[in-house]
Amino acid sequence: MNGKGWRDLGSRLGKLAVVLMAVSLLAGCAGRVAVEDRHPDDPWEGFNRGVYAFNDGLDRALLRPAAVAYDTVTPDPLQRGVSNFFSNLGELRTALNSLLQGKPANAGLATGRFVINTTVGILGLVDVATQMEITADKEDFGQTLGVWGVGEGPYLVLPFFGPSTVRDTAGLPVDWVTYPTHQLNDRDLEIFLTALNLVDKRADLLDQEALIRGDRYVFIRDAYLQRRRFEVSDGELGDDPFASDDFDFDFDDDDFDFGDEASDGAGEAD
Repeated sequence: MNGKGWRDLGSRLGKLAVVLMAVSLLAGCAGRVAVEDRHPDDPWEGFNRGVYAFNDGLDRALLRPAAVAYDTVTPDPLQRGVSNFFSNLGELRTALNSLLQGKPANAGLATGRFVINTTVGILGLVDVATQMEITADKEDFGQTLGVWGVGEGPYLVLPFFGPSTVRDTAGLPVDWVTYPTHQLNDRDLEIFLTALNLVDKRADLLDQEALIRGDRYVFIRDAYLQRRRFEVSDGELGDDPFASDDFDFDFDDDDFDFGDEASDGAGEAD
């Protein structure tokens, strides 16, 4: 498809998106959530559900069918290669944000992974670094803002992008410009790679859809917030309240001395 073809397709999809978005937002506003029923992390639930409905409609109409077709016709080894290729490009973003977070060791690991996989791994198609047990924690600018002390803010569902928070949304422009595909001078190639990355990521989620139970909106919201908090804190769950000096166990040895009665009871039970 030439440049004009891509632009025409983009124009049609844009018009469809505007219509779906308007309908979804009207539905979301019509079904506002009562104040007392709002989740503390999701004060804009009425709006968010409207955007979620729009995204879900777009997914069912376009993205999911494309992902199913891609998953059907693309052999598993090739799918892994595509996933590895885009993951490898993300190592540069991880290296940059690791430095911004004061994590030089993780930045070095991410840089090493990129060099090894780009060269020995044939442009990242093969994840040689992981086979060599060289791993790095993924980092993005939303996590960097969290490390700098910026609060996550309310949960927010973005058109096209999906689950986010105010803080993560603020980090998106930096993540966008630091991903290598957005630095290409060839606009058509950039669009193709972006679309391929999106379809590949969606195909990876096909098997996980069966795990969703109950309200899909709530499931996705809670899963997203838990994952992001885990990533920002590097897996730390905070201080153990039972390890605090302020938490005093007011017990003495006599409280655990059951005496001969406990022994006799054990003997009778035998």
